[in-house]
Parts: sequence; structure tokens; C-alpha cells
Amino acid sequence: MVVFDPRLRKLDLDIANAESYAAYKEACLLHDDISGANDWKADDSSNDYDHLLIQKRVQRLQIARGKNDALALMSILHEGLHGNLGNIANPRLRMECKIGTKLLIEQFIQEVSLAIEHIYHADENHIDFYEKLSFFEETAHAFGRSCLMLSGGAGLGFFHCGVVKSLNEHKLLPTVISGASAGSIIAALIGTRTHEELLQSLSPEHIYNAFRDWRRWQGLGKNSLFDSAVLENALIELFDVMTFEEAYKKTRRHITVTVSPADLHQHSRLLNAKTSPNAIITQAVRASCAVPVIFSPVQLRAKNASGDIVPYIPNRRFADGSLMADLPYERLARLYGVNHSIVSQTNPLAVPFISTNRIDAFSVWDMSARHIGNLAKSNSIFAIDLIERLTTNKSAKLAIHKVRSIIEQQYVGNINILPKRQLRNLTHILANPTLESLTTLIESGERATWSQLDVIERNTKISENLRYYLGQLKQRGAVELGHTA
Repeated sequence: MVVFDPRLRKLDLDIANAESYAAYKEACLLHDDISGANDWKADDSSNDYDHLLIQKRVQRLQIARGKNDALALMSILHEGLHGNLGNIANPRLRMECKIGTKLLIEQFIQEVSLAIEHIYHADENHIDFYEKLSFFEETAHAFGRSCLMLSGGAGLGFFHCGVVKSLNEHKLLPTVISGASAGSIIAALIGTRTHEELLQSLSPEHIYNAFRDWRRWQGLGKNSLFDSAVLENALIELFDVMTFEEAYKKTRRHITVTVSPADLHQHSRLLNAKTSPNAIITQAVRASCAVPVIFSPVQLRAKNASGDIVPYIPNRRFADGSLMADLPYERLARLYGVNHSIVSQTNPLAVPFISTNRIDAFSVWDMSARHIGNLAKSNSIFAIDLIERLTTNKSAKLAIHKVRSIIEQQYVGNINILPKRQLRNLTHILANPTLESLTTLIESGERATWSQLDVIERNTKISENLRYYLGQLKQRGAVELGHTA
């Protein structure tokens, strides 16, 4: 592989300074051609995945499809189709090139997609409608799906707009999305806007008009340092009194907003169309953004059967979702069958310590560093538990408990999209945004997403195809049974 070539240096600059994804991709492809990475892609063999297994699976799929044997295709896919078969999702397979991966892996994903399409269109004299429906339901459930999790990060959270904008434009936005604190605002935008509406809602001008004064100093001696009414009015303007169920019916996206209890002996809650269909999104987002001391905690609200606005979980108030559930991956997995995560991470407590890819420890040093980090985390939690046990003051116990939750959480996913580590990011956290700062944040979010788009497409293509055809079959079944309006 070529290392020293003046053309590569120029292309590195072109990649770093690209003004669009098309220009970025073109420079990456040319870089891989000149550097010799394309030769690496064309060579099936690698110690980082089981290329023999993937070769065999591709051959079997091609033979079955060539024979028009849909039953054989179903059998092959049933045998063990999953997102990391033979370790094909290993992040190390991306380290040898600027874009793409082994051609064999891309061929395998394409063959699986063609097999899925073939099964859907198979002659129903041989595979009837209900056999197809059963196959797609079982396979989609077993294969799982991806989710997008948007972390907290106060004003820096508008970085998420660029991430979502890029995913939306390339039609790679997952249908399962969670948001905590600032991330809950963007998650709610995703859940209440169609594809076209979202293009406009994520523009710097639209965000600026909604949030230019969202932090108005209220002063000491109040229930919060900032005036919560200003933030709440901005959220009402965006989401009105729409419930999670109403949002799902409009966009078919599963959005979740996380909130933390403002008192002891309560757990964080995930508010969505499954767990709290009648809860009002505006109040859920307002609660999730209620950073302690900065904004006051909130009582949630919901619509009753008559459409009236009523308290939800009376006598309880909720606050910043990122304190206890910044990235609620395990609970999303239980609710929606998620087994792969894309994280847009802007939490200032986490960003300095994580990288864009989760790569298993390889060297002795990496293994030692990871082990020391895990020990430090577990020892810190043990020390905090001791302090909490010895503390009698209720307010102090609550504060200690929140600190424990912050340390205990996992702040990374399978794919991590992060803002650049720079001191000026700190200026975004508690300041009111300007049009210029929002434009910079959103553009940086888009740019940070470009290097992950091809990975996200590979990792989601099979699950999206399975769920698309499953949806088509369910829609057809509803029409035939007369269940549509």
C-alpha cells in the first residue's frame, strides 16, 4: 500500500475541507484508488472476519436464486442471518481504507437483499401469503434493527441537527430514536415531522427562531437560574399538545424521550408511544431538558379520552433525562428489538473520553487500559454507594444518587458520531445560540456524519429491507381483510 505520495496529501486536505458529501465521497474513492486500498478491498482474505463463511453463503444464495428456489433462500436466511455474521461488522475492517470495506462483504449484503426481494415476489402457488408473512415477521424480529440515540449536551446538542439532517437526506434515518435533555428536542422534531418537513425544521434559521432566547437569566433565590417559561413556550410552538401516539401515527417513527425523577426511590422513565401513548411530547421534552438548578423540574401531562389535558403521574416531577438515561440502549432493545446503535454524543462529560468506533482491545496496552478504566469505574460506584448509605440528608442523598447514575452509564454505541474536541465547544453549552453558531454546529454535525454514512447504510440495509417488505405484506393483508378505511 502506498504511504508517501503527494497526491494523497492533497486528497487528505480535500477530504477534510469538502463542502458536500458528494465531494467528500469522490475524494475518498480517489484516495483509496491511489493508496492501494482498493486492492485490499478486492482481496477477500483477512484475519478480521470469516471470509470463507461469507464466500460460501454468497455462493449458496446465488445458486438458489439462479434456480428460482425461494424455499431454499428462506432456509439459507433462517440458518443464521444476523448483522455481524462472520464478524463482518468488525470496525477494524474500515481501518485500511477511507470509504467502503471488503467487496465480499458488500456482495454478501447485496445478495441477502436480492434474496429478500425474491422471496417477497415468489409465486404464491408455491409459497402462500401467510408463509411469506410468517417468514418476514420471524426474520425481521430475529435480525433486529438499528436505533439512533441523541445524547444530552445543552446548547452543544444542536450538533444533533446536522447529524439527523445528513441521515435524513440520505434516507438512512432509523425509525427508532431516543433523545435525552437537548437530544430530546431533536428526537421530538424527528417524531413529529415528515421527511420533507424535517428538511426545513433542521435549518439553522428555523432552530434560531425557536431557541434564540431559550436561556433567560432569572436570578438567584428562584426555583431555577433560568426562566423555564421561555423554553416551554418555544417547545409549545414546535410541538403544541401532540401526544406520542399521535406523533407515531403521523410519521411511523418510534421516538423516546428519557426523563429522570426529581426525588429518591424512583427510576428514570422512557416516554414513547408504547409506554406512555397519551403523554404530551412538549412536557416530556421540557422535563428532559430540566438540568438541575438551571431549569426547574416538571410535572408531566397527558390527554385523557375526552381530549382534555390532565396531569400524568400526579405528585411526581421529572428532570434532565441524561442524568440517568442518556443512552437507554437496553430498554430500547427490549421495547423495539434493537440490536445495533448509532449514537450522536455531545454530552460534555463523555465526549473527551470516547472515540468514533468501538474497537476491541487488541494490544496488551489497550487491554490493560480498558481493564484499569473498568476498575476505576466500579471502585467509584462502590465509594459513592458507601457515601450515600452514610448520608442522612435527603437532598444530599439525591445529589449523590444522581452522580452515581452519571458515572454508571454507558455513553457509547456501535457507531459514535462526535463533535470535534475543541475548547470553543464549551461556549455553546450555556449560551443562547446565534445564527452563526447554529450554522457552524449543524454543519459540523453533517460533516462528522459523512465518514459513517457508508457504514450505516451497510449495517441497516438488510433490516430496512426486511421491515419494508413486512410492512407491504401487512398492508396488503389489512386491505384483503377490509381493515383499512
